[in-house]
Amino acid sequence: MIWLTVTVIVLTIIIFFLIIKIHFIHVAIDEINYGFEDTLSCETNTLITVSSGDRRIRNLATGINKELRALREIRQKYESGDQELRDAVTNMSHDLRTPLTAICGYLDLLEQNDISEEDAKRYIAVIRNRADVLKRLTEELFRYSIIASAEEPEDFRLTSLNDVLEESIAAYYAALTAKNIVPDIILPEMKVMSVTDRGSLTRIFGNILSNVVKYSKGDLKVQLDSDGTIIFSNKAPEIDTVMAGRLFDRFFTVETGRDATGLGLSIAKILVERLGGKIYSKYESGELSIILKLKVEYKTS
Repeated sequence: MIWLTVTVIVLTIIIFFLIIKIHFIHVAIDEINYGFEDTLSCETNTLITVSSGDRRIRNLATGINKELRALREIRQKYESGDQELRDAVTNMSHDLRTPLTAICGYLDLLEQNDISEEDAKRYIAVIRNRADVLKRLTEELFRYSIIASAEEPEDFRLTSLNDVLEESIAAYYAALTAKNIVPDIILPEMKVMSVTDRGSLTRIFGNILSNVVKYSKGDLKVQLDSDGTIIFSNKAPEIDTVMAGRLFDRFFTVETGRDATGLGLSIAKILVERLGGKIYSKYESGELSIILKLKVEYKTS
């Protein structure tokens, strides 16, 4: 009889503690549920907290918080990309509409019966110029879409950065001298070698030099260091620090570059990152520098 009483008492105590345990589990579940709903419905950085000391409950909350952080990052990237896309469409629409408006306006003038032959030639020249702007824009958009959607470059081979840089500058030498720009080129005596995609590298240098032709005030300094750092610098008084930071944004153009598409440096950035390098801009005392850091294998004399 005594053993029966003891057994009943022990079972009662166990049941009592189990009820308390279940109660705290319910509280923890409610806390997780409330915190999860609150985090999803509100723009907040607050994560789920639980008062339970149970290791499994706390591990569950930690796991959910980890996924919430990842979800928040994805949401921020989506919202940022969505805003960037809207801005890009707005800018692209403006860039397309401006030359189209000019073309339509001058076509209307050509339809008038009382225009002189000289005026007609002038109107046709303007139409041709605006049509060329449209052609450049659509071609650049096409190139950007191809590069942005392409897979990683596959033609990696040992390449001399010195040679590619010299060839790129030589290709743009006529365009530079036409703007009275005599480049100051500083190269190391040894060959700086990198395993890279030569075609992508040529396109990167070309887009940067094209940007220089549009915006430089008559100067250009190009420097290659033995560690794979390449610096293109020129005076650019028409921009500021904020504008310099946006040079790699899609469709961003400096006001003076009215015929620019704003895609050249964006393409350069995509390609540099695919090559495993970095590219950024720096603006100090009226001088703009585009800086590339590429991976170097070794140097040869």
